[in-house]
Amino acid sequence: MEDQFKNKIILVVDDEERMARFIRLNLEHDGFQVVEAYRGMQAMQVFRDSLPDLVLLDVMLPDIDGFEVLGMLREISSVPVIMLTAKGEEDDRVKGLELGADDYITKPFSPRELVSRVRAVLRRVEPANSVSPDVIQVDEKLKLDFSKREIWFKNEIVKLRPTEYRLLYHLAKNAGWVLTYDQLLSRVWGYEYRDEPHYVRLYINYLRQKLEEDPSNPKYILTERGVGYRFVDFKRLT
Repeated sequence: MEDQFKNKIILVVDDEERMARFIRLNLEHDGFQVVEAYRGMQAMQVFRDSLPDLVLLDVMLPDIDGFEVLGMLREISSVPVIMLTAKGEEDDRVKGLELGADDYITKPFSPRELVSRVRAVLRRVEPANSVSPDVIQVDEKLKLDFSKREIWFKNEIVKLRPTEYRLLYHLAKNAGWVLTYDQLLSRVWGYEYRDEPHYVRLYINYLRQKLEEDPSNPKYILTERGVGYRFVDFKRLT
């Protein structure tokens, strides 16, 4: 087993529960963590809750098809996506790749092919992940351990609500870059909240109360007035 992929989180989106279970058992046997969704919109919510490292996405879903889900994912994330199709038609494969999928697997497939494709895609994106590690030592006071979902401030674990955690995750993973209100709302709350910027301001305040020594003069979560927020570029901190 390749240790660098152990405990990576895989989101499986397939409306056939037997197929989802087959995929889960084989991936868990190889050391992955698996979360499941059986419909497109459910997949978007599970994605925001679990923040997976890779998505296995079936084309045929009962509410919206996999291509629509892929488009929605690509608006908010660069997470690697492997499309699952029972058709094996070239048009479906080409469409998925053009929309931003990283690979495809045609059903039926063997457990060995499944695991091999997942590892191959994760291996391709690993260099990009290396500049955005799962354990971030921001400075001597703040440590973000996304691999264990633990946030440490002044050597004590900070308890964050799920929405606070997701917000911090997206800010820290894009450290040094400004994330707009729309981007944060889409990634953390969902599309239906795009016209509710006060949610962002409220939860930024919650995070600052828990993670900033002086919330009125923040050091980590910085305001870009009229645009959005930026997590401090921790690589430049001395």
